[in-house]
Amino acid sequence: MSGHTGRKIREYNDEALAINARHVRFDWTGVPLEYIPGQPYATHFWNVMHLVLPEGERAMADVYAQALPYIDDERLTEEVIGFIGQEATHASSHESFRHYLRAHDVEVAPVLRAVGYAVNTIFGDHGLTGRAGKAWLAERLGIYAAAEHFTAVVGEWLLDNAALDRVGVNPTMLDLLRWHGAEELEHRNVAFDAYQYVDGGYARRARTALIACLGLAVLWFSSAAFLYRNDTTVRRRRPWPWAYIRAAQGGFVPGVSFLFTQMYYYLRPGFHPSSMGDISKAVRYLALSPAAQAAQG
Repeated sequence: MSGHTGRKIREYNDEALAINARHVRFDWTGVPLEYIPGQPYATHFWNVMHLVLPEGERAMADVYAQALPYIDDERLTEEVIGFIGQEATHASSHESFRHYLRAHDVEVAPVLRAVGYAVNTIFGDHGLTGRAGKAWLAERLGIYAAAEHFTAVVGEWLLDNAALDRVGVNPTMLDLLRWHGAEELEHRNVAFDAYQYVDGGYARRARTALIACLGLAVLWFSSAAFLYRNDTTVRRRRPWPWAYIRAAQGGFVPGVSFLFTQMYYYLRPGFHPSSMGDISKAVRYLALSPAAQAAQG
């Protein structure tokens, strides 16, 4: 792991946006609990965002704040600080809908316990110092860099998705999903560039990507299955794998092949997030987001 030497050169500079946290305002009044009409499983699939991301993104922000002393590049430092601010805003925005779910008696406590265990017990800093602390910091940077790749490509998937418009997703929720997705796409390079600057080892990048992929998949699918299984409003409940396949076929959630395809791209030795998708669509959406405009009013 690189120290604070001033000698390391940032590997990527071509796509460098000003990353800043935006003020947003979401009003959940009257938003239906099944905000994707006729799609209870897909609704709960996205509900996992509101339960997992607040803790996960706050932990990620803390890890990248710990990495700042090891980054001498002025531009990358600025991007990481902006990234930390955006992640904190994402956490609070999703947490606001979590409170809405609780107020409507949706059982979320078991999911929150699982998330807390993963974030704090498994991937916490464990009080390590010295070389062990630096190595563990690099490991967590690798895990979160891989997770950020998945959130960025899912963010682009949300921006491009026409099925959610056709089915009539509640506009406030659709704006939350797309605003968050757009910012993930906007800062898609930052976590990866910070990992590359601080450590950059391919073996660690590949290992932590597999950990992140497996961990996210297990946590996400088990949480969605729990929420779906305990939803007393579902009249015709299919086994969750079947419900997931139907939702993916309808274009309401990403399919399994999406996950494996992205793992393949991320594990290529020469991979960089800038090669994925068109970042201008994120900038365009962020300029028009109703939540961002409401906060400015």
